[in-house]
Amino acid sequence: MTALPFILDRIRRSGPITVAEYMELALYHPEAGYYARAARRSGRHGDFFTSVDVGPVFGELLSVQLTEMWRLLGEPRDSFDLVEAGAGDGRLSRDILDHLAVSEPDCHKAVTLHLVERSPAARAEQVRTLGPHAAALASSGEELPGQASGVIFANELLDALPVHLFVMREDGLREVFIDAEGGRLVERERALSAPCLGVGIEWIGGRLQPGWRAEINLAALEWIGGAARALSRGFLLILDYGHEAAELYSPAHPAGSLRSLKGHTFAGDSSDGLPGETWLQEPGDRDITSDVDLTAVQRAAEQHGFETLCVVDQSYFLLGLGAADLLARSSGAGIIDVRRRMALKTLVLPGGLGSTHKVVAFGKGVGRPSLRGCSYRARVT
Repeated sequence: MTALPFILDRIRRSGPITVAEYMELALYHPEAGYYARAARRSGRHGDFFTSVDVGPVFGELLSVQLTEMWRLLGEPRDSFDLVEAGAGDGRLSRDILDHLAVSEPDCHKAVTLHLVERSPAARAEQVRTLGPHAAALASSGEELPGQASGVIFANELLDALPVHLFVMREDGLREVFIDAEGGRLVERERALSAPCLGVGIEWIGGRLQPGWRAEINLAALEWIGGAARALSRGFLLILDYGHEAAELYSPAHPAGSLRSLKGHTFAGDSSDGLPGETWLQEPGDRDITSDVDLTAVQRAAEQHGFETLCVVDQSYFLLGLGAADLLARSSGAGIIDVRRRMALKTLVLPGGLGSTHKVVAFGKGVGRPSLRGCSYRARVT
């Protein structure tokens, strides 16, 4: 079922809608939203690849960092809230718990797992996916738990949250709205839907030239605030693709980063003059994504009481957790070793997931510990 009828009905009833409203309907409408209708969208037979799709070694490496965080939290060590936001069907948490059960049984025993996921179809698969770890699952729902002490982590969540799209003109910022024209979707430029959009550009230090397009992800900043309220003490770990503001709002990205994806093929921004034929195609049947503004995320987190521990390329983060050692040990010719080596190379080699994806680690009430994954400090390409 496509989300187009629901979007057209909303436009007929209330007029042109913001891109954020369009994305909310296209991605999360309970009946026709892209993420709402399927338990899994990634992988070889899906529309995109994530680090989880590479294999369980990603979860294995993350478990090293999570174990260190568990130890840093100190007593009592028999209670450790592990909250995965945007958890899908629970594959990443399963991979983490698989490794903890073997290598760190005390940490595994302490875990109280919370899976946060908006898709009912994905939530319905979580217990089955977790398998022997299902007993650790304390909650599964759309919202972060009311109170947690431990780690909240999100892998490729913020990039899929609804954004506002705008364009700089000679007379100032104009926001892009979505309208209907003969049954198809088109763009319309209008005044900003909220004054905070213009303030946001100044706050993050972006400087746009006439004709440039860009996005502001207010939903991501609100999510950071929610994570701060939910986490009484511990760590926040965000893994996603994005850039610092100086890079994101620069000549390197004059058309912005908003795009849609289906069958591992991108439809880019609509500045090519074909509105309705590119990223507006097939709402509900395509993923829609934009690069995360790491500067805005960091500043929002710090405003809510977090301390930034590091901002690094995923490659450096995983190398700090021992990816190179795992690669050296996976030197056999057996099929399992070959797959493991291929997975590790995909995760860390330049040009792949390791350089496109960034890791931002925050602490709350834990001081400024030196985390293994932050060994390379601020190495961002």
